[in-house]
Amino acid sequence: MSRKIGLPVTLKMRHDAHYVETLASYSGASIGRMIPLDKVRPNPDQPRKTIGDVRELADSIREKGVLEPLLVRYVPREDTYYIISGERRYHASRAAGLREVPCIEKIADDAETLELALIENLQRKDLTAFEEADGLNRLAEHFDYTHDDIAKKIGKARSSVTETLSLRVIPDAIRDVCVEKGIVTKSLLLQVSRQPNEKKMREMVERIAAGGLSRDEARRERQQENAPEPRPKPFLFDFQPSDGAFRLRVQFRKSQVSREELASALRSILRELESGSLASSASAA
Repeated sequence: MSRKIGLPVTLKMRHDAHYVETLASYSGASIGRMIPLDKVRPNPDQPRKTIGDVRELADSIREKGVLEPLLVRYVPREDTYYIISGERRYHASRAAGLREVPCIEKIADDAETLELALIENLQRKDLTAFEEADGLNRLAEHFDYTHDDIAKKIGKARSSVTETLSLRVIPDAIRDVCVEKGIVTKSLLLQVSRQPNEKKMREMVERIAAGGLSRDEARRERQQENAPEPRPKPFLFDFQPSDGAFRLRVQFRKSQVSREELASALRSILRELESGSLASSASAA
């Protein structure tokens, strides 16, 4: 499918830049247009699964108003404005009893609206690691973006994008356990995602939850598990008589040798020595 470009191609986003502010500055769009709240609808493609407690934000809005406009898209067939970004401000404004909110209207089709909503939300710092991973995955699948493309869109390092997307390998059942047990930091979740199978993932989650495994310990343990097995040391027979007249050392290729195998090897040496073949080779050396 053809790609829909959400951010203007000349727009460079800092990691901490706010999308709406940058867009307003770029486009020169008015930020003072007031739209009735009953004409505004939440974004059905919102990456964030839970809006959280908006009481504090609602109190601020009652006192100072909505300081940051919502970014919306008008759908004529429904005579409705759908939120691209600003859903928490929308819910807080409703809780504060407002009848209208300041908005920036963005002309965009369905695909571009989805891209804009995902990018704007992914630039925020209040998404959970799993919500961020799901949002990045939607960008990758829906718009056929590479990890480099996504990194440029949201203003993050490509390695960070790759790490976050790797959390998608954690099954939903394991995700639920992680959330239930409060294992939500990306660093610990990465250690879970790097386990070879679901059973190992669950064991890792239980150990982290029990307080018996820190992030560094989990990383160190995984590195040890993935390290190649050390080569076995060869068996060495070392003999020296009490008078110190000589020293005999016999080294085998394998690491374990029985007494019978050792005796057989010594008898073989003795036979060759008595036959003269060992003496001639020794003298040549």
